Amino acid sequence: MIITKKLLYPAFTGEEERKLYIYLPKDYKKNTKKRYPVLYMFDGHNVFFDTDATYGKSWGLGDYLDRTKTPLIVVAIECHHGPNGERISEYSPYDFSEELFGDVTGRGDETMRYYIEELKPWVDRKYRTMPDREHTFLAGSSMGGLMALYGVFRYNDIFSKCAALSPSVFLCYKQMSDMVKNHTVARDTTIYMDMGTEEIASGYEGGTAEGFAAFGNLMFQEGYPLTMRIIPGGAHCEASWERQIPIFLPVLMHEIPEDN
Repeated sequence: MIITKKLLYPAFTGEEERKLYIYLPKDYKKNTKKRYPVLYMFDGHNVFFDTDATYGKSWGLGDYLDRTKTPLIVVAIECHHGPNGERISEYSPYDFSEELFGDVTGRGDETMRYYIEELKPWVDRKYRTMPDREHTFLAGSSMGGLMALYGVFRYNDIFSKCAALSPSVFLCYKQMSDMVKNHTVARDTTIYMDMGTEEIASGYEGGTAEGFAAFGNLMFQEGYPLTMRIIPGGAHCEASWERQIPIFLPVLMHEIPEDN
C-alpha cells in the first residue's frame, strides 16, 4: 500500500507544498504488532508511480516490494522542481562550481537535518517502525545517491545502511573524500554503490565515472564495508535503476529478520 500525502516543506526558496510517499508492507494492517525497518529515499516522485515521475518512468518500487513481500517501510519526498537548479542545491552536501551547473550553494545538510529532525520523528510516531539506527536506511540515485552516501557517513548514528545508484560524487569529490577520511563509521555499516557501463562509456556529466571509481577505491583503502558494482548496459535513468532493485535491496535487508 502506497500512501500519498501533502506536506509543507521548508525549502530554501520558501515553504512549499510537496508530495510525501509512504509505502507500507502488504501485511502491515493484518499483523498489527509487527514493526518494520525504514528506508528513506530522495526524489520521491520517481520512486513509485510513472504518472508522477519526471520523465514518465518510475522505479516501480512498490510493485517489487509487494511481489516479494519485503518487510520494509519506504518514505520518500519529492524534490524541488525549480527551473534554476534548485534540486542540485537541495541535494548537494557542499558548495561547488562546475561548468554544467555553475556556482552551486550546497544545502544538502539542511535537507538531511529535515529528514532527521522533522520527518523521521513523525514517521516513527505515526507508523510501526523499528526506529533504531540498525533498521534505518537511505537510498537515492544521481544527486540522491550523493545524498545517501553523505547521510550514512555524516549521520552514521542515525543511518546504518545506504544504497547510492549512479551517485554524482564527482561534483564535490574533495569534500566527500575528506569526509570519508575524517569520519569513522561503525563496522556494521552497509554501503552499496553502483554505476552503469553506458554512463561510463558516455562520460555522463563529464566526470561521474572517474569520481565513482576514485571514491570507491578510497572507501576500500579506508577499510569501509562496501558493495560496489559496474552494471552491464546500465544507464543514468529510472528504468536502469529499477533493474537494480533486486540487487541492492537484499544488500540493505541482509540479516534483517522477516519476523520480529
